[in-house]
Order: sequence, then C-alpha cells, then structure tokens
Amino acid sequence: MGDAAGASTLHVTAAGWAATVGLVAGLLCLDWLVLGRRSRAVSFSEAVRWSLFYIAVAISFGVVFAVIAGWGLGVQYFTGYVVEESLSVDNLFVFLIIMGAFAAPAEQQPKALTIGIMIALGLRALLIALGAALLDLFSFMFAVFGLALLATAVQLFRHRDQDPDVEDNLLVSAARRVLPLTSDYEHGRIITRADGRRAFTPLFLVLLAIGGTDVIFAFDSIPAVFGVTQHAYIVIAANAFALLGLRPLFFLVSGLLDRLVYMSSGLATILAFIGVKLLLAFAHEQNGAVPQIPTGVSLAVIVVVLGLTVVASLLKVRRQPDMRAHSGSLRAQRGDQKDVPTNSRPREA
Repeated sequence: MGDAAGASTLHVTAAGWAATVGLVAGLLCLDWLVLGRRSRAVSFSEAVRWSLFYIAVAISFGVVFAVIAGWGLGVQYFTGYVVEESLSVDNLFVFLIIMGAFAAPAEQQPKALTIGIMIALGLRALLIALGAALLDLFSFMFAVFGLALLATAVQLFRHRDQDPDVEDNLLVSAARRVLPLTSDYEHGRIITRADGRRAFTPLFLVLLAIGGTDVIFAFDSIPAVFGVTQHAYIVIAANAFALLGLRPLFFLVSGLLDRLVYMSSGLATILAFIGVKLLLAFAHEQNGAVPQIPTGVSLAVIVVVLGLTVVASLLKVRRQPDMRAHSGSLRAQRGDQKDVPTNSRPREA
C-alpha cells in the first residue's frame, strides 16, 4: 500500500531472522550479565557509555540492513527507530513515576528495568505479528490505526499536564488483592519467605507495573511504526533496538526529564502526524489521486518536531525554573488534578 505501507519488497530469509533474533538475544544476555543481575546503582558515566553503545548498534544495524536490502527500506528502519525512541521518552516518564511510587532502591532499578524490557520485547513481538496479520488481511486497518492514533494524540494533548496513576494499573491492583506481599525488597529478590511461606517482594509489583505499562504504550507505538512501514521485520527491529537502549537511557536522562515540559505536546503532534499519514495511505488505496506522505518526509518532520520540542522546553524552563514536565495521560485523573496548572504541581515520583 504505497509508501506508508512499505511498497518496497522485502524478503527476509530464515537465516536473516535467525541472525537478527540472535543479535537481540545476545545483547539482552550481555545486558543482564553485566548490569541486570547486579544490585547496584548505575552511574552517569556508565549510562552514557551504554547509551552510546546501543545507539551505535542500532545505527550499525540500520546501515548494514540498508546496504543489503536497499536504502529505501533502510530509511523506513531509521524512521521507525526514531519514532520508537521518541515515544520511549514517555515510557521513561512513567518508569520514573513507578520507581518513585514503589520507593524502588536505586540499586534494584537496573534489574527491574532489564527484566521489564525482556518481558516487553516478547509481548511486543506477539502484538507486531498480530498487527502485521491484520494489515495483510484487511486494508481498512490502516484507517483504524490512523483514527486510533489521532484519538490518542487528542487525549494525550488534553491531559498533557498530568501523570498516570500507578494505582490504576489493573495487574498491580489484582496482585495486591490476591498475592502475599512483603514490604521489603529483600536485596533484589522477587520471591522470598515471610512467616514460613512464600511471598512476593515489592520488586514483583514494580515488574508488573512496568510490563503492564509497556503493553499499553505498545498499542500506540506499534500502530505508529506501522505508519512508517508495513514490514513486520522492520517493525520488530526498530522496536527491539529502541527498547534495548531504554534502560541506560533511563539513568542517563532521568534527571533531565522534568525539564522537557513540552514533550507530551510534541509526542501528541507526532502521533497525530502519523495518524494522518495512515489515513492518507488508506485513502490512496481507494483513490490513487489522494497524495501520500513519503517516508523521508516523515523522518524529517519527526526529527524537526522533536528538536523544536526539546529547545522550546529548555527555553521555557529557563524562564520559569519551577516548571516540571509530566508524562501526559490518556484520560483525566481522579479529583481535581486536571485543573491544577503545570508549574504549581510537583511530580508524583
């Protein structure tokens, strides 16, 4: 279906899939062995090194892929990667809220994030396969995805000065009701013994909150990246490399996120743009006279929106140092929070 759907043909051999899955699995194992299983805080310099490493891996993969498959498909990969990285910023906001809400010790946060990302990769692979199958069977799914992204963009912009409530997470609420829980992190254990029986530590709740939240984000980010390419292989690769770099990015920018006061508005703009792109792609399928938005233009628009968002945020905070950013919410929160101005409400984390 035209440019938006990834008109260029792509045939990935079994060896190509195996190599890609092996690379992602190897990086996950490396991350777990070096940092994930250690109970210690991640330093800023360490976060910088790992962030640069994962960015370099993602770029190197994109270059090799483009050389093998063609630069048309390579641009689709890089655009998808940028989309997923930009939407990951919202994940980082919510991760901060989760860590703060559960008072997760700094030395336990790397483990929680690593396990949460492993779970997220598996769940997203299933959702991507489902999305690709639906798009393959029903062309109108492009319109459905486009309308869903537009609705999400509107809700995110309306509630841009709010943060989601961790207690609204259904998995966490259910676990609190039915599972035996301790109040101590037990040196990073997920399951321990209390009063002679097995019980779950707060780290288990953190993992549930992170995993459940990432599934919710996947329902936005996966349709968004399908607005760039219809190829499941590219969608999976873009998601995988964006998620792999999420953990070090969390520790790298966690102290800077409060300054990105316009980030929710910027992400809402990106989601709306991709929603329009998907609707135009569907309309083009019905009537060839309807124009489409080329992937290269999409990449340029997304990069410009992100750049303007960051610059405008930093300038705003410079003029009003007491302002704090919020992750945005897809619905109004309880009470009167929605009526409280951004610069007078502290972050929940």
